[in-house]
Amino acid sequence: MNNKPFVIGIAGGSGSGKTFFLNCFLHHFTPDQISLVSQDDYYKPMSEQPKDANGWINFDLPECIDDQRLLTDLSVLLSGETVFKKEYTFNTAEESAKMLTINSAPIIIVEGLFIFHFQEISSLFDMKIFMDANEEITLNRRLKRDIAERGYDHSMIMYQWVNHVLPAYNAYLLPYKNSADKIILNNTHVADDIIEVTKCLAEELKANVLLDY
Repeated sequence: MNNKPFVIGIAGGSGSGKTFFLNCFLHHFTPDQISLVSQDDYYKPMSEQPKDANGWINFDLPECIDDQRLLTDLSVLLSGETVFKKEYTFNTAEESAKMLTINSAPIIIVEGLFIFHFQEISSLFDMKIFMDANEEITLNRRLKRDIAERGYDHSMIMYQWVNHVLPAYNAYLLPYKNSADKIILNNTHVADDIIEVTKCLAEELKANVLLDY
């Protein structure tokens, strides 16, 4: 590549709809046009995760993330090279995790809870998108996800929500909302609304970014 990739940061609280937005957005591009980097793949090992006063691991803190490794890998992608790393999942041991191949591309998406909070990472973004939704809606989405995908019970989810999720959102996400280039309100359960937003954004990027490559 002769030009610097256009880097988009997408942040938003738990249940704001980042995953659905990304799935819709990526659908408008070919793999050689766009690349995705997820902050979730940069969680430190479980043994290094902080615990709260009751001994619960708190995954909703910036120190849970190996931000320097993330910054290094982004620098590699910005230079046009490829990143190889292990995928992180909450239910998979590190030795069993699959290897990810992340290729550089004209458009690089970086998504995660704290990507605007990490100043060196945030400074790389050419566009910042903040996913927003009302608290009641995000909580209901979180409940459905964690019960179905992680096997958590209702009381465990509510404990994390009150003691970890909301404090982290107020401290490390909300302060950056108004500095975003685009704020996308995602209170609706109508998929067509987000599909239309991603379509318009994709057309904008194809006209203003991809034509330069």
